[in-house]
Amino acid sequence: MAAVTLTIGVDVGGTKVAGGVVDDTGAVLVQVRRDTPAEDVGKTRDVIIEVVTELAAGRAIDAVGIGAAGWIDASRSTVLFAPNLAWRDEPLRQYVSDAVGLPVIVENDANVAAWAEFRHGAARDAEDSMVMFTIGTGVGGGIVLGGDLVRGAHGIAAELGHMLTVPDGHQCGCGRLGCIEQYASGNALVRFARAGARQEPHRATALLRLAGGEAEAITGPMVTAAAQGGDPVSSEAFAQIGRWLGTSLADMAQILDPQVLVVGGGVIDAGDLLLGPTRRSFADALAQRRRLPVADIRPAELGNSAGVIGAADLARRL
Repeated sequence: MAAVTLTIGVDVGGTKVAGGVVDDTGAVLVQVRRDTPAEDVGKTRDVIIEVVTELAAGRAIDAVGIGAAGWIDASRSTVLFAPNLAWRDEPLRQYVSDAVGLPVIVENDANVAAWAEFRHGAARDAEDSMVMFTIGTGVGGGIVLGGDLVRGAHGIAAELGHMLTVPDGHQCGCGRLGCIEQYASGNALVRFARAGARQEPHRATALLRLAGGEAEAITGPMVTAAAQGGDPVSSEAFAQIGRWLGTSLADMAQILDPQVLVVGGGVIDAGDLLLGPTRRSFADALAQRRRLPVADIRPAELGNSAGVIGAADLARRL
């Protein structure tokens, strides 16, 4: 029987650095968490090294994977740009590898989460392909084809949140108008709910009660809680983002024909409030493909552990 291998996965976000030792079944054996000193490049790097060093102590670690919220170059070594961190052309792999004496790989955070779901989560029965949309404050994603992550010529493929959905639509942070991120994200959910509460306050009584009577005070968790209690405006806000998400998933099915479509991120905690309208929109958009096989839409399974598990598994492939 083959010996169990251990790798370390590190998930670096704007507020926290989470690390874990992961075995080859995807089980996280031990975890460490630190706050991210996001404004200081050197301190962020030092925290990552501190986490890896602590996790590696007394253990036979083969490699380290780092998932970072940013654009990573094609060699999986340099953070080209990170919107919520101070990294600009940061040679992170070399710094960490030199400090801890282990092989290191650096990957985009959405890619590592997608890889975790492909290998050990919602799409673990798929051997070939998967597309994952991550629905949080914005919209991220990852694509697996032929059993490998699609990274593109420059390492920054699968920015699914920036597909054009509504021509001349809402302004996106990327500079375009009408990206799916503006229609199927947590921010979009809040925007739809606030608009509904302003226009029809009599149908948003539960939601407005949670917000102290102020539409502009509405937050995502409030929308989820109110929708779970049957608040009409909150339920309709989920229906709106589900409609747009379903059409984008249908586009992926038409273009790539993956085995599985996965929806993850914080908004997925709402369950069928989001997935119900998403699946209906998806089916409507593919009405003419009913006689042909098409991907299942599944909720992500690994939650906040996906970044650590995916980064560690990618490191194992070194």
